Amino acid sequence: MKIGIEGQRLYRKKKHGMDMVALELIKNLQFIDKVNDYIIFVKPDEDHSCIPTAPNFKIVELSGGPYPTWEQIALPRAAARYGCEVLHCTSNTAPIFCKVPLITIIHDIIYLESISIFKKGGTLYQKFGNLYRRLVVPIVARKSKIITTVSEFECNRMRSFMGLGDKLVAVYNGVGEHFRKITDEGVLKLARIKYKLPDNFLFFLGNTDPKKNTPNVLKAFADFNATSKTKYKLVMLDYEESALMQVLNDIGHPEIRQDILMTGYVPNIEMPEIINQCKVFLYPSLRESFGIPILEGMACGVPVITSNTSSMPEIAGDAAILVDPTKPEEITAAIQKILSDESYKNELCEKGIARAKKFSWRAMAEKYLELYKKII
Repeated sequence: MKIGIEGQRLYRKKKHGMDMVALELIKNLQFIDKVNDYIIFVKPDEDHSCIPTAPNFKIVELSGGPYPTWEQIALPRAAARYGCEVLHCTSNTAPIFCKVPLITIIHDIIYLESISIFKKGGTLYQKFGNLYRRLVVPIVARKSKIITTVSEFECNRMRSFMGLGDKLVAVYNGVGEHFRKITDEGVLKLARIKYKLPDNFLFFLGNTDPKKNTPNVLKAFADFNATSKTKYKLVMLDYEESALMQVLNDIGHPEIRQDILMTGYVPNIEMPEIINQCKVFLYPSLRESFGIPILEGMACGVPVITSNTSSMPEIAGDAAILVDPTKPEEITAAIQKILSDESYKNELCEKGIARAKKFSWRAMAEKYLELYKKII
């Protein structure tokens, strides 16, 4: 078989959720499949070393302008030119007109559930990206041979919006093997120095996307620190100063800026070194189709607080504290529970490590290999 995989953004330096899924898919296919030929289509950028080499994997750099023109024009032409028997599109959308049979990962359909382009929150890039998906995804869903998504929750949401019948399949994401409990004090110390980590901190993996629930998390942190005898810091990653101050002013707590550390972008490979040192991992999103960071926090052996909505209970099981993400007081109470009850915290950590082991990128790659064979 000759299988094409869309990896448009894999060469960009700052990779995020869907990029990491595509990268893990490729790495694990390289491990399990030495027979079939793969063509990986990427857009030229600076990180050329992220995809390992393998005899049956060829990387093709395609120029072609911005995302829509690259995807709708350059990608289908290249897939046909290289003789692909199936084209796997990994990032929610795919070419509308493509002669090669498609398998498409639709990670979520948040952009179909509500029109957010005129709502407050999120960047213009995020808003127009959602508008593009809103236009393209229903068409692509009908034309693809197989549609996959990442949880049973999202499967049910997609069926309610688009139907799709038997062509819709849930394929769980995994968690990287480098997310684990780190006992090497030297490694942890280097991370503390590099990212200027404080001794006592909570870790919040949020961004400007409204679904990440940043205002309620910051309100909960402010309320917690106001009553805690031990003062904690909140560590966040790649967040703009102006956006952060806007949120703090909106919630009426600009004074907690001094208690927030923003590290800037952290490569995925270095994330475990930070997570291992936090006291609590906060991930109470408003809506997730899967929530890979939930498993990453668990695999590192730290207590996780996440939400009782959408897919998060499905992924977390009983190994995290589930809260109503719209109620900051519940997030605050969960933080207090973990930090005041050592035996409960340890029980949560042990359950989390066991839970994370149930999800693997290898299992995901094996499932997709079966689907490629089914289509071809």
